[in-house]
Amino acid sequence: MNQSNNPSELWCWTAGQMAEGIRTREISAAAVLDSCLGRIEQVNPALNALVEVRRDEAVEAAREADAAVAAGVDLGPLHGVPVSTKVNTSQRGHAVTHGVTAFADLTAPGDAACIQGLREGGAVLVGRSNTPTFSLRWFTDNALHGRTLNPWDPSRTPGGSSGGAASAVAAGMVPLAHGNDIGGSVRYPAHSCGLVGIRPTVGMVSGWEPTGELEVDLPPTFQGWAVHGPLARTVEDARLALHSMTTPDLRDPFGVPLAPAPDQSQAPGRVLLVRDVGVAKPQPAVGWALDKAAARLSHAGYAVEELEDLPLLAEASRLWFLLLWEDVRATLQPMIEQFGDDGIKTSLAGMYSVSADMWGAAPGLDAYIRGWARRGTLIRKLQEMLADNTIILTPVSAEVPFEHDADLSGQERFDRIAAAQWPMTCVPVLGFPAISVPTGLQDGLPTGVQLIGGRFREEQLLTAAAAIEAETPQAMPHLT
Repeated sequence: MNQSNNPSELWCWTAGQMAEGIRTREISAAAVLDSCLGRIEQVNPALNALVEVRRDEAVEAAREADAAVAAGVDLGPLHGVPVSTKVNTSQRGHAVTHGVTAFADLTAPGDAACIQGLREGGAVLVGRSNTPTFSLRWFTDNALHGRTLNPWDPSRTPGGSSGGAASAVAAGMVPLAHGNDIGGSVRYPAHSCGLVGIRPTVGMVSGWEPTGELEVDLPPTFQGWAVHGPLARTVEDARLALHSMTTPDLRDPFGVPLAPAPDQSQAPGRVLLVRDVGVAKPQPAVGWALDKAAARLSHAGYAVEELEDLPLLAEASRLWFLLLWEDVRATLQPMIEQFGDDGIKTSLAGMYSVSADMWGAAPGLDAYIRGWARRGTLIRKLQEMLADNTIILTPVSAEVPFEHDADLSGQERFDRIAAAQWPMTCVPVLGFPAISVPTGLQDGLPTGVQLIGGRFREEQLLTAAAAIEAETPQAMPHLT
């Protein structure tokens, strides 16, 4: 790889700049796509972020986008913008592999609702991004597609499970990527690769997918906690993508019938800074990121107040290890045992060891029911806390991006990883929106923070994230 980051190259442009340039005919969708395809050819062989690229299909979509501009039809916010999609989500005519060798030819009969939303927003779907096996690790590697590297440091994970998406965006292959999140799978890869990643409120982006021949009754946590969201290099690009992906759809058991009204309370409010909840002490680079974010929010007019602890977040994280992994044990474990590779099986054993330390080796139905009941109380308490234009500032992880396969290097290391990810695991349990936003580099590695807001207040989080971004030096990895 020897291509430098030249701002004049179209692949360096933001999604918003691309869409505006195509709309005004300053540039063409075909030219944008050609630039991104060139970048993919240059850097993807080493990074392995996109595991499928159908050039002819993308070229035809770009041609149609330019024809629409010439015809003067109404254009979507992402018209002509190249976007990648994740291999665990249905896209018509493409395999939904989940990183599993046995699923290599499992072709989707149609688009998931969120993918259809991207199409209707004008996006040109360029490639399919890598994920860990069954999307159940914070490390992107599998027996079918192999390992994805972090463009900032090849010895570090790009995160998971949307690690391929994050690596592709950070390296300039596409300005936007689709991802999904049940335990940090959008926010952690964004953090690891220096990007913006949004986990929206449950129900805002439809989780509906066509099932075809493989219909699976998903457990409650997968139905009610997993969400789709975008990864981007800028806050504004993330906003554009989220608006296209917002798909009110009652086929989703938790879907909302209408898109939420725009949040009008854009004035800076209160920020509660939470560094640690007694689970994992943040590393120095993580503390630096929190200090930088707090200072930037304060400069923007937010009233920043540091809390010594917020026990309900620690409690929510503990519930994640009970409710999610008991659901996996009851429904998906046989499939993982049959089709999973050694990596996911070893990682899963580590996860159950952590859960056993908290809940016992066999928690039982009583603990499971009580866990769901307690979850409702925690949601009410947090919603009350966030009602008055308040957001919470936390780490994304208590550690800098993990070394590859750290979760496979023994239970002691796995325990530290699980503890470090408390900001990732507490949010899905509660169903609130959260955004990962970069704060700059430390020792060559990206740093970032997480913002948590009230339900359906994504615009509030995006505005605060923009305040952090405004004072953060912009950088892309130079791949050589």
